[in-house]
Amino acid sequence: MELRIVWRVFRRWWWLALIPVVIASVVTVPSLLNRPTTSGGFARSITYSAAQSLEAIPRTEGDYQDIWLSSELTVNAFTDWIRGSRFKEEVAAAAGVDGALFGIAADNARSVGRIDLSYPTAEGLEAISAAVIDVLSTRSADYFAQLGGEPAAVTLLGETPITPAPPPLTDRFAPLVRIALGAAAGVLLMALAYFLDPFVHSREEINAAGIRVIGAIPRR
Repeated sequence: MELRIVWRVFRRWWWLALIPVVIASVVTVPSLLNRPTTSGGFARSITYSAAQSLEAIPRTEGDYQDIWLSSELTVNAFTDWIRGSRFKEEVAAAAGVDGALFGIAADNARSVGRIDLSYPTAEGLEAISAAVIDVLSTRSADYFAQLGGEPAAVTLLGETPITPAPPPLTDRFAPLVRIALGAAAGVLLMALAYFLDPFVHSREEINAAGIRVIGAIPRR
């Protein structure tokens, strides 16, 4: 019975459900068709290793394992440094770019650091990449007293090509979400029309109101 009622509601007011969908489609489809495949920005990843200068702090004991542990701790500390605002400010000043426009993220695994960069232009990202390596190689002693006043030795392991960055997921699915919201609004309009309709259209509606039907005039 409930499915039959739903079908009658849909058959009677289906055009109401189409109104929000059509409006959302008219607004969304042109931007969906003409949307570029990229967000207009560019991205690059840098991997590096870093180690404390052995000449800065003489070591009286320790083995190669101790040196590897020192390198791992150095990369870990650099990861937190890169994620901070001071590092980003220094890179922006050295590259001559607006720090609010470029993104930077850092991670580390097995004593190897990774830096992910993004910027609206390829030229700006190239300058930022060079500034990142320069700041890493020359400014670490200013932030880490345990380095003994000497910057840690930084070695560039790899650098991906500068490539167009894909648009974020929110931009990819936003048009579909708008159309789905339009469809939901259409369903709500149908339900509102059903509950506010002052007319009786079927025997079931009369019975639901507690009125007994003793006869009916056929349509034909």
